[in-house]
Amino acid sequence: MAEGNTTTTETVITGPEARLLASVPTGLLINGQWRDASDGGTFDVHDPSTGEAIATLASATSQDAVAALDAADAAQASWAHTAPRERAEILRRAFDLVTDRAEDFALLMTLEMGKPLAEARGEVIYGAEFLRWFSEETVRDYGRYLTTPEGKNKILVQHKPVGPCLLITPWNFPLAMATRKVAPAIAAGCTMVLKPAKLTPLTSQLFARTMLDAGLPPGVLNVVSSSSAAGISGPLLADPRLRKVSFTGSTPVGKRLIADAAQNVLRTSMELGGNAPFIVFEDADLDKAVEGAMAAKMRNMGEACTAANRFLVQESVAQEFTAKFAAAMGALTTGRGTEPDTQVGPLIDARARDDVHALVRAAVAAGATAVTGGTPVDSPGYFYPPTVLANVPNDAEILRQEIFGPVAPVTTFATEEDAIRLANASEYGLASYLYSRDFNRLLRVAEQIEFGMVGFNAGVISNAAAPFGGVKQSGLGREGGTEGIAEYTTTQYIGIADPYTGREGQKS
Repeated sequence: MAEGNTTTTETVITGPEARLLASVPTGLLINGQWRDASDGGTFDVHDPSTGEAIATLASATSQDAVAALDAADAAQASWAHTAPRERAEILRRAFDLVTDRAEDFALLMTLEMGKPLAEARGEVIYGAEFLRWFSEETVRDYGRYLTTPEGKNKILVQHKPVGPCLLITPWNFPLAMATRKVAPAIAAGCTMVLKPAKLTPLTSQLFARTMLDAGLPPGVLNVVSSSSAAGISGPLLADPRLRKVSFTGSTPVGKRLIADAAQNVLRTSMELGGNAPFIVFEDADLDKAVEGAMAAKMRNMGEACTAANRFLVQESVAQEFTAKFAAAMGALTTGRGTEPDTQVGPLIDARARDDVHALVRAAVAAGATAVTGGTPVDSPGYFYPPTVLANVPNDAEILRQEIFGPVAPVTTFATEEDAIRLANASEYGLASYLYSRDFNRLLRVAEQIEFGMVGFNAGVISNAAAPFGGVKQSGLGREGGTEGIAEYTTTQYIGIADPYTGREGQKS
């Protein structure tokens, strides 16, 4: 059983890392000012590769959350009337600044989240692109003007900002999840209260400072990092001034937020859990399928809602695919993200590592075989080796749960109909992947599988220009693409009397 390569080092943060951490704001951003929490409370941020605290931040209270909404509400009217070009230029300047500060953002994400530096640099590019994309979309939020079918009136349709928004981001993509929400809100003319995940708030703190540097007016973006998510969301969702909540995270938490948001009939965008099938048909190019599987599974150590979670491989090629896939997974080097040879960083915390291993143990007990990996790394930090499981029973728990780690369970199917049935056997419907040389098969399968996104011979499909989102219990709404700005606007219809006479329905 191959266990892969592991490098571990005991690291004391000094030099550039220490200087970067010292430069990140640690307070709450409310109305353009950094301040302490109202009760003086704080919380620590930890490096998952060592478990050691690397920063201490102010922990916002419910009182601070309301103060942030006060600022957002006060700024809403003037921000909504700010010229689209001015909002666009702020976003474009922010894109340039994030790009200029790419190394700082990448290192910060590696320190607080664990991903290898090379991957963190990729997230900076991806995250910054939302700023550029929505800077371009800001001035293209089209309405329409037309005549009613019977010719009596004119129809004028315009889009207006929905109003103050609560944006709740997850820990796994600290920059991209912030830019994916903040950029369209700015483009639409909405003010915001941003609540980053308590495990990885540092990147959002640096991003908020960058937005101020780009010229964003006070009160438009307020940031309330906190150790208590409920302490922030509870009072804001109950406040009638809040008009939208956007959340990325687990389905159970999303359901609770939807229920709370219903009390004030808030607009909601929910990007929730996933259980992505990776389907390999017998006519696929297996080398390309393995390459795609590595990308779809190992992005962010598997800690991604779009990560391939179930590998469904046609029986005739299952053995060959599994052997090649396991060889590629087993060759990866695990270690601290700042080490130059590291390809796989730690999981976010001990609980995440233990949950992943519990799923592996249960699958092996049910009859699966660990072709590579399967044993936790004995070292400081929360490492788990890249793992491939073969002969996984179709009723195994690991095929039903979102793994959120570097574990790939492989099961087989006989026919195209079987593949579709197995793919749809989940309450989730976010991302899916299909490998085949048959384009007609793509069209057939895509029409029948219940997923918001399909990758055809592609293991990474996220892009700022594309609508990101799912169906079923994977969420509501879309982020990115031309659809992304619509999530932050309301549609207003104005019926205009016939312009020839000024009197409804009469012409001279």
